[in-house]
Amino acid sequence: MDNYDVKNIITIGASAGGISAVSELAGGLKSDLDAAVFVVIHISRNSLVEVILQQIQKRTNLKCVIACDGDRIEKNVIYLAPADRHMMLEKGKIIVEKGAYDSHWRPSIDVLFRSAAAAYDSCVTGIILTGLLDDGTSGMLAIKRSGGICIVQDPQEAEFPDMPQNVLKSVKVDFKAPLYEIGYILSDLHSRQPCEIGHVPDEVKLEAEITRRLSSETVENTSEGIQTQEMEESLWIAIRMMEERRNLLGNMAGYNDKGRNERIFQLEKHINRLKKLLLELGTGKTEPKQAED
Repeated sequence: MDNYDVKNIITIGASAGGISAVSELAGGLKSDLDAAVFVVIHISRNSLVEVILQQIQKRTNLKCVIACDGDRIEKNVIYLAPADRHMMLEKGKIIVEKGAYDSHWRPSIDVLFRSAAAAYDSCVTGIILTGLLDDGTSGMLAIKRSGGICIVQDPQEAEFPDMPQNVLKSVKVDFKAPLYEIGYILSDLHSRQPCEIGHVPDEVKLEAEITRRLSSETVENTSEGIQTQEMEESLWIAIRMMEERRNLLGNMAGYNDKGRNERIFQLEKHINRLKKLLLELGTGKTEPKQAED
């Protein structure tokens, strides 16, 4: 078995306070870890990613690299998403493209997590660390639905607890732990028999396909092509806003549970309908209307 025969995938997402948190977590990873590790940290488009990479590399014996489009996936390697680019996974390969913002970010944690779940389903371990807002919650849901393992940094330890707390509100995680314990958890998980990929839920496949297309840099350079892309981006933003609303309703404790559950059901119905429409637009099954003069 060579380093390209990768069975286990670890995805890590962090935002504010994330550079030091990822560095500390990397320091707890053993050099014989039977997995490839992928990291998205929210950084500005002008950030010096090489400097961040060096800081992480100082803490770990694992090889650390900035992901490049088309790279083959190797185990015992930590891949860091470049600035202003999404990092996505296909089976055995990394995709790095610009594309549209997702959850207000590029790179986006959700984009990485969804693609990993679609490519490796139950062989993915998702980890959310310190950060503001809720990027990563949707991606963790995709990993959970695909049978993967979900881990969050203990919010009481996190420099910025929003992201771990939002995941905890929406996902039944497998572990909530301080940074120093996460390395031990991963060593235990990946010292067992290699994972065998099973069945990816259709909904996860759909979300990953939509994300992959919207994150693509290839745009048909015609007025209709640009119009279609803009429509797709607007639909995706609408879907994400409705998902946020659904998650908020699901987390609210209140007296009107019957009414709340009905609103959640209606939102789910419209979300699924819009996702199907978005997929049809991308495959050409639905022709967008021409803009009126």
